[in-house]
Amino acid sequence: MSAKVNIKPVNEYGFNFPIKLFVIIIFITLLFYILACCIGSVYISPITLLKISLNQTPIFNFDINWPQSHETILLNLRLPRATLAAIVGAGLAFSGTIYQGLFKNPLADPYLIGAAAGAALGATIVISIPWMTRINPNILPIAAFIGAMSAVLISYFIARNSIGLNLATLILSGVAISTLFGAITTLLMIKSNPDVRPVLSWLMGSFISSQWIYCVITLCYLIPCMIIAIIYSRLLNVIQLHDNHAKTLGVDLEKVKLILIITATLTTAACVSFVGLVGFVGLICPHAVRLMWSKDYRILVPTSAVIGAAFLILSDTTARTIVENTELPIGIITAFCGVPFFIFLLIKQRWGIYD
Repeated sequence: MSAKVNIKPVNEYGFNFPIKLFVIIIFITLLFYILACCIGSVYISPITLLKISLNQTPIFNFDINWPQSHETILLNLRLPRATLAAIVGAGLAFSGTIYQGLFKNPLADPYLIGAAAGAALGATIVISIPWMTRINPNILPIAAFIGAMSAVLISYFIARNSIGLNLATLILSGVAISTLFGAITTLLMIKSNPDVRPVLSWLMGSFISSQWIYCVITLCYLIPCMIIAIIYSRLLNVIQLHDNHAKTLGVDLEKVKLILIITATLTTAACVSFVGLVGFVGLICPHAVRLMWSKDYRILVPTSAVIGAAFLILSDTTARTIVENTELPIGIITAFCGVPFFIFLLIKQRWGIYD
C-alpha cells in the first residue's frame, strides 16, 4: 500500500507568491489610508470622504451636503498627505530590502551609504541662504535630492577599484562621507542666522507641506525603480550565495550591484527630498516580512513596500493626532517603533539566532 504524498503546487517560476496574504495587507493599508483622511481636528466621515473623492471625477455628481471646509481639508491637506506618506513608506521599505540583500546585512537601511547625510547637507545649504528659496520655493527638495545622490556617488567611486565594487569598502566610505557631510551641516547650523533652525524639523521628517505635485514627482521615481527591483529580486536571492557561486550561475555581479544601488538610491533620494529624514522604515518593514512570511526576495520586495506604506500612514496619523493641537515630527514616532525593534535584531544577531 503506497503512502500518499502531498506536494504543494508551484507556479512556473518555482515559488508560491502569497496572493491572499498580499491582498489582505493591501486591504489593511487601505483602511489606514481612510483612517488618516477621516480623523484629525475636524472629523470627516468615510461616506463624505468617498463622495468628495468621487465628485472629482466626471462620472459622479453627488449633491453637496457637507461644509465646504471639509472638501478643502480633504483635497488640499489630508488626501495628498496620506498619499505621500504611502509613497514614501513604500519607497523606503523596498529600498531597505534591496540594501539588506545587496550587503547581506540584516541591519542595513536606505541611509547606509550616505543618502541621509547628503540630503541633510543640501537642505541646510538652501535654508541657510534665504535668497535661494525666494528665487524658487521648491529648491529645497531639489537640493536635498542632489545632496543625497552626490554623497552616494562619492561613496561609490571611493569603493570601486580595478577589480570591481567592494561592498565592505562601500559601507566604510558611506560612513566616512556621512560623518563629513554631517560635520559640515552642523557647522552651517552654528554659523548661520536663525533662519536655519527649520532644518531641525526637516531632519526629523514631516509631511506637513505635502502637495499633489510632490506625490506625482516621487511616483515618477518610485514606479520604474519598483519594477526594476521586482525584476532583479530573483538575482537578490542568488547574491545571498558566495560570490563565486553566483558567478558560476552566470550572474554578472558588478552589473547587478550597480543597477540595484542606483535603483535604491534614486528611490531614497526622491523620498527624503520632500519629507525629510524618516528613520527605521527601511529597517522594520523588510524584517516584518521575513519574520512573518518569507525570506524570498521575490516576496520580500513587493510585500515590504505595501507594509512600508501602511506603517508610515499609521505613523503620520499618530504624529498629528496623539497630542492635541500639536504635530510631532514623524521621526519621533518611527524611532519609538524602530529602536526597540533594532535592539531586538541586535540581540538575535548577538546570540546567533538570526536566520
